[in-house]
Amino acid sequence: MPRTRLKLTIEYAGTRYRGWQIQTNARTVQGELERAIRTGLAIPQAKLAGAGRTDAGVHALRQVAHIDLASAPPPDTVRRRVNDQLPADISVLAVDPVNPSFHARHSAVGRRYLYQIARRRTALAKPYVWWVKQPLELARMQEAASAFVGLHDFRSFSDDDPSERSTSVQIASLEIGETGDLILIQVTGSHFIWKMVRRMVGVLVEVGKGELPSRAVTDFLHRHSDRPAQLTAPASGLFLARVLYPNDPWDEPLRAAVPIESATGTADVS
Repeated sequence: MPRTRLKLTIEYAGTRYRGWQIQTNARTVQGELERAIRTGLAIPQAKLAGAGRTDAGVHALRQVAHIDLASAPPPDTVRRRVNDQLPADISVLAVDPVNPSFHARHSAVGRRYLYQIARRRTALAKPYVWWVKQPLELARMQEAASAFVGLHDFRSFSDDDPSERSTSVQIASLEIGETGDLILIQVTGSHFIWKMVRRMVGVLVEVGKGELPSRAVTDFLHRHSDRPAQLTAPASGLFLARVLYPNDPWDEPLRAAVPIESATGTADVS
């Protein structure tokens, strides 16, 4: 029987979940979505294939998944019915029919992550930032960040994962700016290894504090070290910003996912 393949674009706040991937006896984003699809579309089974895993507490602005259905209502009807069954912290933004050859993970050519660091205590945005109390020197962080760009071995920035055949990653860009009382770190690459972005951020924060020299990034890339693991940034500030497919633009303005106004007023990203 012919089946329809649908691409789902999803946003979620990961605070209450043990990550994206279904786990036994744990609440996950994928689990909630598959339950909502079964209930909303009145089908016995639903199996989503995601573009990648996000860890416990990590958020997504544009996660992507696909699903094959024997029969399906119009895409916007699917979106509305599924959203009606989802908790408030998960939302399907778009449902699009795609070619059967499309695969959410294997068709992707890149991914973009955003990390938010708060310069001040925040009552409203705490689940979406890492509050660093010490002053951070942005110029030092930007200087150190330039060493990440290019093809490097990120072994020092990741835990061992049997599913990863290589620790080499191509970083296309890494931008650091500030807006209001936020420092934003946006990194785009071919793919990312488990905990890699959070450890990159942790090292850059230590550089910004003056606890590590700017050359530390180069040192960690050239010689394996356990130090980045000790500096892993909290999951709360991390967002999967976008999954990139052929013909998608790789350039995107640096902007906050959850803004925090400065005590003296808002500021443009700089």
